Amino acid sequence: MLSRMIAYECPRCRIQSPTDALTWCCPRCRGPWDLAFTSAPVSLPSLAPRVNSLWRYTEALPPLPYGPEVSLGEGRTPLVRLTDSVSAKLDFLMPTLSFKDRGAVMLAAHARRLEPRTVLADSSGNAGTAIAAYGARAGLDCVVYVPGGTSPKKLEQIRAHGARVVEVPGDREATARAAREAADEPGVFYASHVYNPYFLHGTKTYVYELWEELCGRLPDTIVVPVGNGTLLLGAALALDELHRHGLVDTRPALVAVQAAAVSPLAEAFHAGAEDLTRPAATRPTLAEGIAIPAPPRARQVLRAVRATGGTFLTVTEDQIRTAQRDLARRGLFVEATGVACWAAVNAAPPRPGLTVVPLCGAGAKTGLVP
Repeated sequence: MLSRMIAYECPRCRIQSPTDALTWCCPRCRGPWDLAFTSAPVSLPSLAPRVNSLWRYTEALPPLPYGPEVSLGEGRTPLVRLTDSVSAKLDFLMPTLSFKDRGAVMLAAHARRLEPRTVLADSSGNAGTAIAAYGARAGLDCVVYVPGGTSPKKLEQIRAHGARVVEVPGDREATARAAREAADEPGVFYASHVYNPYFLHGTKTYVYELWEELCGRLPDTIVVPVGNGTLLLGAALALDELHRHGLVDTRPALVAVQAAAVSPLAEAFHAGAEDLTRPAATRPTLAEGIAIPAPPRARQVLRAVRATGGTFLTVTEDQIRTAQRDLARRGLFVEATGVACWAAVNAAPPRPGLTVVPLCGAGAKTGLVP
């Protein structure tokens, strides 16, 4: 499988780099990589006896020799009906209690092959805990940069897995800048859930699981929380692959959700812009995991939403509070960022057909919001 052609490629400059290099971004524009990789079709009838994790979709995944060794059984999360027309995928039931495990396992398997001196990540919490856990599983030395004020429970989880924590004064953007500077040092693998495309090929399994769960079809609408957009872009990858291989006839609308307090992509989308012109003004928000003022893949996110006939929705802090308590009364305790999609669906006019929302992170990580 490792003989299959695969390379990093800049979506803007079309520069390529071998995936066994530690170059974490395009050397010309400093933008994130895509992966020059062509998946093979997955046969639905062949899936029944396969391993009960996201690695069951091996034809769709880039070749990684250490995937089975690094796996913690991530993926295959339940799809639960909330109303007659809305179902929730419980991605907070992953090994580290967030959907970030889908991408983190790919990065850890790739890093183990490269044998770097250090694996470095930056995160507001969930990605950092996932990288720390899978780095520990892979036997890698990890350091995680986090913004000041990150949830103590998330910091405790990161440290419990053996990773070192660097708390950066300032917001999420300041943390990302500090991490990118450190990522340029020799021997460092930047396990970025934003810049490294292996992460996106992990998150795309979210849609492959929906396709399998629904017996070879997809919901009419997939609602996704968007900060940096890694889950949405992974979903878009899967929709393109399934359609290209003739495994689905139509692609569902991708509806992206942001907190009203930090909503640069929603503003750009509704203004008809193809990219961000400037970072968004930031205000405090309970949905800290999607409070990203200048996402590096903004152009790709906007294009992906438009390509499916989707849209952007925003939610207020009061709507987030209400949604978290509403889900808790339904038996589902989800962190504030993870309830944003449920809040948006409740506030927006109903869409025809089946809608699926992800519940991305467990409430145990942050507690009930005040």
